[in-house]
Amino acid sequence: MAENYLLRVSAGPSYDSSTHQVVAVNGPTSTHISSESCTANVNIRVQNYRGLPLGSPKTSPYFSSAPHTHDQYSIAFTLIPHKTISGNSLVFGNDFDYPIRDRLPPGSATALHIVKWAIDPGLDGDVYADKPYLYGPLLSSINLLRVCDKIEGDKFEIPSIFHEDGISEGGIGEGEQLREAKGVPHDPAQRKKWFLREEKRKDWEFEAGRVYQGDFFNPYIDFNGQMLTSCLRTDFSLKLPGFSLSVLGYIGKQDSLRYVLKNRDTGDVLFVVVFTLVPKEDPDEDHTTKKESVEKGKEGKTHDAYEPKDDDLD
Repeated sequence: MAENYLLRVSAGPSYDSSTHQVVAVNGPTSTHISSESCTANVNIRVQNYRGLPLGSPKTSPYFSSAPHTHDQYSIAFTLIPHKTISGNSLVFGNDFDYPIRDRLPPGSATALHIVKWAIDPGLDGDVYADKPYLYGPLLSSINLLRVCDKIEGDKFEIPSIFHEDGISEGGIGEGEQLREAKGVPHDPAQRKKWFLREEKRKDWEFEAGRVYQGDFFNPYIDFNGQMLTSCLRTDFSLKLPGFSLSVLGYIGKQDSLRYVLKNRDTGDVLFVVVFTLVPKEDPDEDHTTKKESVEKGKEGKTHDAYEPKDDDLD
């Protein structure tokens, strides 16, 4: 029965789940990630959330404000790369460690066509590969992008002013000047269209030590609706214009959906976010502890602040 399952969201600096923390979904605090690749704060919001940690808010004020009143979820982040990355190399999307070609539900090809045609023309991938993936350049896939100033000092520490409920498109200080110098449009839709051109992405760099903020959101994946109201343990529901498809029950060996931000040229991972269905009575889960943790704003393994090596600033 679906009521016997909960949604858990975890995030970490690699694909290795032992490095992940359980995210306090819809909570006021960020999940901090620090590695050799980057320093990041990640905030996850899910509308009508029913999952872990127990006691998590069912929603967020985020979903009451434009342009998010119809959105189902948000993956927002503040990011400081430790090494400069080409704008043509940094991608965001989904991938799997195992084949899913035999698990794809009827209608998958239609759904992918709609996504690439109407939602994100920059998406590229192979869902029939042994390790399927679907990535888009961050510059043309992320809904909102804000470019900020470089940090000062010898540590990659995110300034406290960037702990906020939401972001807007644009820039702060030198970041705004950088966007203007490159001719990047101010409007999010126009910026995404602008960066569909490879030459524009190659002309952009995610600089080491500079603060970037992004927010990925949409109304197309319902993590809770069908999943928790059906009599079956079904899926994450993909709801596209004129088309609806139940997905997760087909493709998830462990009923999970993984998002990753990575350098596709080097394979370096910046951060990973995983949405997973877990049984309420999972013996490995201490739900009481998780309820206490969300109130404290802490969860799971803590990663200490990363102190850069000399060549990290090259």
